[in-house]
Amino acid sequence: MARPPIVENRPDAPYVPASTEEMRTYGVAEVGDYAVSLSYTFPHRFWTITGRETNRVEVRDGDTLHLMASVWDAETGTVLPTDVRMTVEGNGAAPYGGQLWPMLAQRMGFHYGDNLGIDEDGTYAATLRITPVSARRTGDLAGRFEEPATAEIEFEYASDDVYDLEFSMIDEERRGEPGELELMDHFGHAEGGHGSPGGHADQDHDVGGGHQMPAPTCPAAEEFPGGVVGTGESGGAAFVVATLEDERFGEGVHLAVSPRTPENRTMLPLMSLSATVERDGEAILEKPLESTLDPELGFHYGTTEALALRSGDDVTIGIDSVPQAARHDGYETAFMEMPPVKLTVK
Repeated sequence: MARPPIVENRPDAPYVPASTEEMRTYGVAEVGDYAVSLSYTFPHRFWTITGRETNRVEVRDGDTLHLMASVWDAETGTVLPTDVRMTVEGNGAAPYGGQLWPMLAQRMGFHYGDNLGIDEDGTYAATLRITPVSARRTGDLAGRFEEPATAEIEFEYASDDVYDLEFSMIDEERRGEPGELELMDHFGHAEGGHGSPGGHADQDHDVGGGHQMPAPTCPAAEEFPGGVVGTGESGGAAFVVATLEDERFGEGVHLAVSPRTPENRTMLPLMSLSATVERDGEAILEKPLESTLDPELGFHYGTTEALALRSGDDVTIGIDSVPQAARHDGYETAFMEMPPVKLTVK
């Protein structure tokens, strides 16, 4: 299969890449509170991120497919940011063993993946080792995902299945335009509707065995729980800032900051954010924000304080570390130079 070209004159924001491809799912497993899926598509290049530096990873001659894992809460459907190690064995070979990259792709959203080479068709088993979730968990997620889990998904690899996947080049005049390709219809978007609060899609995709794969998306600003203080943009990412009072967050007001991609609303984990609130020219809050998982808000960054925002307060969200997730074509130039998001409470 020909490798698609890298788009010229790429903007410092999400852009339409040169090609799009189909993906299919090998299977889903549940282990404890975790659900994990294993999907595949063509092998393709991606960019790893260290700080604000990128490193392009090319497809190797022996790579035959790109394996992808998604992890979510089997009970609420909340997509989980964690770490996933994978080994693949079968047909007397062990073609893969290592840490999967946390990744951002326009069609797949946030996931874990890597390229690998399988020499022979046959039956293989992927063993996926999931680490405990380090983000703060609230509501129905509190006290859960504190132990590691290991899931095994057996699959039939056939090279023809990979090369039978649909692959399309995008019209040259569209390549490089600011924007995003729609998430795959695995998440229901082709039938209309983006994800609903907590990471669910309006129409989750049935991947077999009664399992539904939730979309890794954030609630839309107009549907975000609590009171939306304001919205902003930085480095091609969209931000929603809101406050909520609920005992699941503890005593006080919970300040929630939800960064996402601008059109698909794909969650952006692996960042470091801070918040400053100024009132009448004086700082009344200066604090780092904590990665948080909530069944209604999904993944976000937040802090709970004995402080209520007032009209006229100035809120600054500092981006101390940009998303450290690897990027597929269309995201590798975005979310890199991210100045603070500033807004004033109305």
